[in-house]
Amino acid sequence: MLRKLDLRHVLFLDIETVPLSPGYASLEEAERRLWDKKARNLRDYREEEPEATYQRAGIYAEFARVVCISTGIYSDHQLRVKSFAGHDEGLILRDFAALLQSFYSQEHHLLCAHNGKEFDFPFLARRMVVHGIELPDILDLAGKKPWEVRHLDTMELWKFGDYKSYTSLELLVHILNIPNPKNDIDGSEVGRVYWVDNDLPRIVEYCQRDVVAIVRVMLRFQNKPLVADENIIMM
Repeated sequence: MLRKLDLRHVLFLDIETVPLSPGYASLEEAERRLWDKKARNLRDYREEEPEATYQRAGIYAEFARVVCISTGIYSDHQLRVKSFAGHDEGLILRDFAALLQSFYSQEHHLLCAHNGKEFDFPFLARRMVVHGIELPDILDLAGKKPWEVRHLDTMELWKFGDYKSYTSLELLVHILNIPNPKNDIDGSEVGRVYWVDNDLPRIVEYCQRDVVAIVRVMLRFQNKPLVADENIIMM
């Protein structure tokens, strides 16, 4: 199946998210109470105080927001990368939803991300609901059968049916010998870079690099030549 997949019909993407507030102390009383309840249910962090766990709030759509969506379109050995980024999450999501509705509404169109089925796709859908944005069909899974869901996930593809563990994009790129510029930050630092350093362009660059890596992983799965740096166009 992967060998026959036409990548021209795939929109590759990655998102970056940050907690809704700079820190636990800045939460409103209701939000703080709700986070306290959430923190008590986090299996790995039950021994920590809710304030200490708030730095991890960026992965939960109820307590975080999108600051960047980077997309990649691959065609004729060329990759075009475009980002939707800023401080207005509603605007980011509306622009991205318009892209999906306009160009990715047919049955042969697909979305692809690394760990996208667990994180990127549901996070985007949940935040669109929060902002009252109509879900594009490709993100609206209600009532769909598994084979009707037009989502690809490079992490799931790498599992080949094995569901025991998580494989990061960084590790996959390394073991597949895919050239990838060294990132100066990782996902756990995005919240700090946004709220403390106020450096959104740095986050956008990090997000775009992940999109390039995802496309190269998919090309490796197809046993095809990797897209060269000189054929990557940042729009």
